[in-house]
Amino acid sequence: MKQIYQATKTRSNRPGWSATFKHPKRRDSRGKFGLKIRKALGTQDDNEADQMVAQLNKLLADEQWWSVDRRKEAELKFSGKVVDAFFDGMESGKISSAERREARIPLPGHEEGYSRVLFTGTTGAGKTTLLRHVIGVSHTEDRFPSTSTARTTTAEIEIVTGDGPFEAVVTFMPEHEVRAHLDECLEEACLRAVHGHSDDKTIGALLAHREQRFRLSYILGGWNQQSTHESEADFSFDDDAVVKVALADDEAVSAEEVSRNRVRLESYLGRIRQIAEDTADETANSQGELHALENLEEKAAWLENFGEALYEHDDFAALAHDIMDEIEERFGRITGGDFEREASGWPVSWTITSEERTAFLKQIRWFSSNHHAQFGRLLTPLVDGVRARGHFHPITNGLRVAPKLVLLDGEGIGHSAKAASSISTRVTRRFSSTDLILIVDNAEQPMQTAPLELLRSIGSSGHADKLAVAFTHFDQVKGPNLSSQSLKREHVLGSARDAIGTLRQALGAPVATLLENRLENHAFFLGGLDREIEHIPKGFQDQIRELLQLMKDSGVPATPVDAAPIYSGEGLESALRDAVEGFQQPWKARLGLRYHDGIAKEHWTRIKALARRLAMAWSNEYDDMRPVADLVARLQESISRWLDNPADWTRPPVSDEERHAALAGIRRAVFTALHDLGDQRLADLHRSEWTAAYDYSGTGSSKRRADEIENIHEEAAPVISSAMGEPARAFLHALHRLVREAVDGSGGSFRV
Repeated sequence: MKQIYQATKTRSNRPGWSATFKHPKRRDSRGKFGLKIRKALGTQDDNEADQMVAQLNKLLADEQWWSVDRRKEAELKFSGKVVDAFFDGMESGKISSAERREARIPLPGHEEGYSRVLFTGTTGAGKTTLLRHVIGVSHTEDRFPSTSTARTTTAEIEIVTGDGPFEAVVTFMPEHEVRAHLDECLEEACLRAVHGHSDDKTIGALLAHREQRFRLSYILGGWNQQSTHESEADFSFDDDAVVKVALADDEAVSAEEVSRNRVRLESYLGRIRQIAEDTADETANSQGELHALENLEEKAAWLENFGEALYEHDDFAALAHDIMDEIEERFGRITGGDFEREASGWPVSWTITSEERTAFLKQIRWFSSNHHAQFGRLLTPLVDGVRARGHFHPITNGLRVAPKLVLLDGEGIGHSAKAASSISTRVTRRFSSTDLILIVDNAEQPMQTAPLELLRSIGSSGHADKLAVAFTHFDQVKGPNLSSQSLKREHVLGSARDAIGTLRQALGAPVATLLENRLENHAFFLGGLDREIEHIPKGFQDQIRELLQLMKDSGVPATPVDAAPIYSGEGLESALRDAVEGFQQPWKARLGLRYHDGIAKEHWTRIKALARRLAMAWSNEYDDMRPVADLVARLQESISRWLDNPADWTRPPVSDEERHAALAGIRRAVFTALHDLGDQRLADLHRSEWTAAYDYSGTGSSKRRADEIENIHEEAAPVISSAMGEPARAFLHALHRLVREAVDGSGGSFRV
């Protein structure tokens, strides 16, 4: 039956009338056409609003208007507000956030005398705290970028040191992605409600997305933000030296505002519970009561159908629209700088220029802070990138040895083995454009699984000569057997050496040895970074100075090597076969289709969330599930080991360093090309299959979804064997061509 689209006149939190309708050509967060939209009509007059709704219904009724190409023609026939309501959001080919930042503040390179440093490491290890010292900001006064022991940095932070005025460009998540995250938060809150969870847990699901990257509490206010009578002294040591940051009155949210936010959240909670109750009753009519079901598959099907039905509830979209209105209202509270907005009015970037450092940082904190006293006003969760340039240098004159740096910080990697199955392509794609890759690791527990996975990726990709490691919390490395600083250093390095030793089989001895050498010569031991720089002992300040000098020197181009490898191609097919198997088998276990040692089956809701992101082209990963990164990593490691054994050389390398330099360029070229290949084969070419996997619902849907994803993996990376079919041969041919082009383009060659 043909879908009939109809607009209606409604009231919202905004003054005047709004139009509400399902858009025939815009997809909702489930990937289905018919996104529910509410647009302000800009009038309080009943008759005028009726006329505008009638015009909108003409557009909705005639499919000939359902193309963005007809916007200009529509502007001649209909009200501007009506045209905006219908056509905004239909445009494609928009400028990316990275391109917007680059257009405003270009990142300088070697030509301008700059070095680029990538900060990476485990969440909570202190990489952003170290960055603060490098750029000379105070923990108590400046508080930029934000830090905490939990996942804090989720946007890309890019700092350019230099002279001149302070300037910044902040870019935001697209409106449809914000709405999708909001819908997922609402869905999770309704699921908590239908399971009978407490108010705290139910509203908590709304205020913090499961991935912990999107926190609505920063924007809407916290649920338990009011001060309590609990004594902090009962949970503090007598010598606790933690500095409590007090905010100025114009930065902190007032008690009255906190109270208003709480009342609004209570109303949201009531609506969530009503939506969940109504939808549960509807689902129970066809599938029975949830609590009466005993079969796990039937319960999963009930919950999946419940989740689908939520989006059809009238107040689900209305509540999402009300919260989106609240989010947009927070942008209106920013008094400084300038916003650039897309046609729909959604902000895409914010820029500011200032000669005054304090005023500059005060403004930028609204987009980067995580201070609890500002919950209810912060825009931090909506930001996907911050680029700032200005007089950012260490406070202490003796540390100002590297005046020209580009410092890149981003989201930390996970702590657990599960979370470190591979490193996100958001991180690994940046390896090639940086001069120094600085792993910031906790000296108390050095080189656990997550940073070790980073080393594995850095080594196999040919970037080992860019490696440096900063071991933080070195002041906390204590023990009766560690009587001196040298013994403590050896203790930490010994643990790191042992960890690298476990990589020899995966990376090959030459790469593992190079990583060990870089660790021996480019490891820095830091402590007390949570203090202001003047309170950090001189020994640690000296380590920071040496690290800054290395940052500066890393920008000096390496001397070209004239020794080049010659390959025959023999053995490459076997290496690629091992890589494909190394990718497929763990994923079969994650999907619950096979057993694989150390790999647990993922919950169906997480698998569905991954399918949603790939179907909608939002991302190629969800949380710690990264199929593209896994495929790239396994292929790169196998190809890297194969590259270590060329058939011959144009001349024998005179040292291990020269040998590595000759091979590094090839490894890097392969790594870059594999990222594009992985995205294409696993994501771009299978968008419809990912959509089908996401769309499965009802009893048995989790198994059908797993089978669909397994088919995607097997088509994207088919098994290579003596009996392989045409798809596998085409895949093998593509990889051979990729390796050959990398070798030829980096100075090497193949025997004819």
